Amino acid sequence: MSDGTATHGPVLAGVEESSYQQDVVRYAARQAQLHRRSLHLLNVVDSRDGSGADRDETASGASRMESLAALVRQEFPDVPSSVEGVAGRPSEVLLDRSAKASLLVLGHRGSGGFARLPLGSVSLQVATHADCPVLVVRPGERSEVPEQRVVTGVDISDVSEAALDLAYAEAALRGARLELVHGSFHFSEVPIGPGMAAPDFEALDELARRVLEAEADKRRDRFPEVRTDIRVERVRPSTVLTEASRRASLMVVGSHGRTGLRRLMLGSVSAETLHSAACPVLVVPPSDQD
Repeated sequence: MSDGTATHGPVLAGVEESSYQQDVVRYAARQAQLHRRSLHLLNVVDSRDGSGADRDETASGASRMESLAALVRQEFPDVPSSVEGVAGRPSEVLLDRSAKASLLVLGHRGSGGFARLPLGSVSLQVATHADCPVLVVRPGERSEVPEQRVVTGVDISDVSEAALDLAYAEAALRGARLELVHGSFHFSEVPIGPGMAAPDFEALDELARRVLEAEADKRRDRFPEVRTDIRVERVRPSTVLTEASRRASLMVVGSHGRTGLRRLMLGSVSAETLHSAACPVLVVPPSDQD
């Protein structure tokens, strides 16, 4: 990866025993191919029960990964791949490995996945705290062919420079257009009491548009080939992001700030988007400049 993310290391796919693990592996292989990285498939046998995983179980996990590596060799012959099965606490192992990966790819649901958003979810913990970007893949085939469009949500009060940089880089690699999206629900739109005046909504929206245009201008020289569209809506941010994700090829969000994953249990925008987006979601950790 580039532009504020790790420039070395493989694409790491955390694969568990599920009905859609081939979807996760194929998407990870496409990312490795796109970024000219190697692919490492990792299966962690959960040892949280205190008894530890036995060798047969670990070997079985490695065997499953080998069959998936065969799929990669057949469908992505130009992508070097390797497999590994280890015992341990899945979130701890994946977080440790994220320090040396350029990208970590996980499934959207399954044991410890995002479908139920439980406290202690493996995918949740990893997406929140990983050192590298984490790509969460929704399983199954979509009924509509994705557009060549990358979407990124922008909080104008807490802009994630790393997320924006990576969104531009991903759009450039894909030959896709980039949509910068800002949603803002103004509480003063509800009925007001005596003496209370509604703000100038048009001025607020114009301010948001100017911030997004300024961020696009900052990256125009680095990514001259990326067409940038700006979308400002006066609705809940998660609502407009979910709508924008339909038929998109990728959505990029930051993992920090007032609307970031670190406030997941308080109903953050990023968490709602991860739960409801219709496309893969790339969660980007902050850089030094954020």
